[in-house]
Amino acid sequence: MQSANDSTSITAYSFVVPAFNEQDNIPVLYDRIKTLMTIHPNLNTENQTWELIFVNDGSTDNTLTVLNKICQTDRRIKYIDLTRNFGHQAALAAGLASANAQAIISLDCDLQDPPEIIAEMIGKWKSGAYVVYARRLNFRNDSFLKKQLSRLYYYLLERFSDVRIPRNVGDFRLIDRKVLNVINSIEGMTPYFRGTVAWTGYKHDFVEYVRPDRQAGEPGYSYRKLAQLAMAGLLNFSFLPLQIGLFIGIINVFVGLSFFVYIILDVLINQVYYELIKYISVALLIFTGFLFIFLWLIAEYIGRIYNEVRNRPVYLIYKKVNFDNPNSDTAGKSTL
Repeated sequence: MQSANDSTSITAYSFVVPAFNEQDNIPVLYDRIKTLMTIHPNLNTENQTWELIFVNDGSTDNTLTVLNKICQTDRRIKYIDLTRNFGHQAALAAGLASANAQAIISLDCDLQDPPEIIAEMIGKWKSGAYVVYARRLNFRNDSFLKKQLSRLYYYLLERFSDVRIPRNVGDFRLIDRKVLNVINSIEGMTPYFRGTVAWTGYKHDFVEYVRPDRQAGEPGYSYRKLAQLAMAGLLNFSFLPLQIGLFIGIINVFVGLSFFVYIILDVLINQVYYELIKYISVALLIFTGFLFIFLWLIAEYIGRIYNEVRNRPVYLIYKKVNFDNPNSDTAGKSTL
């Protein structure tokens, strides 16, 4: 928003970067962001200060050592050390909760989210957009199965949810302070920022880019973590799992009635009699399978309700470095 620079008492830009085993990428990302904020004519002004917040999500390499070294030389660089690996979305929640800026940019640490396009994102924000998405023009080097599952997932979300989550966008985005305040006020949902940001409904825009390959380290999202992220989106922003039961029920009733009519007509016209026990056995087997599937879906909903009722925090903070109040917000509420 244009109001970003109305105040000099608050940081202009916050960069939030979850990091899991990113010892090789952190120095490179830091240098690229610092270069961007130094040489770009519209960003390098006295009243436009910035901060870079890394969130260490239980790394097992030398990520913490690298972060400590950078933080000692540059007070604008801060980090949050979580007590263990809580997952990408929880780490992102921790960073956003501590961001102190008018515009907050979240991006991954793997260098596949190029900082160089942030200047264009900030320009769109200053022109009136509350949310600016970085939209990929290409797929990563994923398998054919992974690409098709991704397309199917977003199709289902679009078809069965009243929240329109943009396609081909991840967590590389800019959000206005007003949007972040709304997000931080929401309680009772497992973190899924792609849906939550879209749910707010604020005016948004896009900056398109070609996503480069990962430069170092291993991908942070395994198939298991991707499945958990997809489940969070479906259960938080869609009643599709419950609606599937209705659709299958209607189909089963229609097929069952059709089969019943066929049997009656065959008996009356052709005098053909069937051993119905065979058909009944198969039908019971199929219906029992569906029953177990829907019991599992109901259990997923109940499990999430249980987690929210007991109010377990999304993340726990071990340490905060270079923050004005390093002992504040040691636990993240169940939110987003």
